[in-house]
Amino acid sequence: MGQTKGRAKARGPYAGTPARRAEIVRAARDSFAEKGYAKASLRDIAERAGITHAGLLHHFRDKDELLTEVLAQRDAEEWQQGLAQVGGFDQLAPYLGGLLRHHQKAPELMRLWIELAVGASRPGHPAHVYFVERYERSRAQFSDGFPDEAARGRLREGISPENAAILFHAVLNGLQLQWVLDQDLDIVGPVKDFVRLLFVESEGEGDE
Repeated sequence: MGQTKGRAKARGPYAGTPARRAEIVRAARDSFAEKGYAKASLRDIAERAGITHAGLLHHFRDKDELLTEVLAQRDAEEWQQGLAQVGGFDQLAPYLGGLLRHHQKAPELMRLWIELAVGASRPGHPAHVYFVERYERSRAQFSDGFPDEAARGRLREGISPENAAILFHAVLNGLQLQWVLDQDLDIVGPVKDFVRLLFVESEGEGDE
């Protein structure tokens, strides 16, 4: 009897919760990109995900929490792509250029990320811990890309990996903010120039 009840419970309305949460996040991402954060409703997101409004609230308590999850998932996907595509410093500039072009295809998500990051600067904001940990993790991951003296030698003289990581994120975030304000602005060229300023070219890299 005990085993039967256990199996019945597993087949209940919230079985497969991770998969259901993933469906909701995908639906929210589409809704935010199409309607904007202010106009997107939890009911619309629930309908896109094929669940009830009450069912959505079982997984996410409000739209702010859902937006944080959408952006966190985007971060995770891009980090995995970066690991796969960037095998060394020479691949960094092309990868970043492609990443910015990808972000420009969904300007509403870029705008929402900027707005949420600013709001999360308040300690009481629901996304505050996420953003603090995100930047700590990103800086550490960037610095870990310099495991030895040879790698450190690729940085311009006098620049530490720790300071390079801070500058790196400041430039990326600042360029995207400027583009949201003026979408005719070229930000791909400047990010490539920044990488050239930050790193010394390897032998033969500038021969073409």
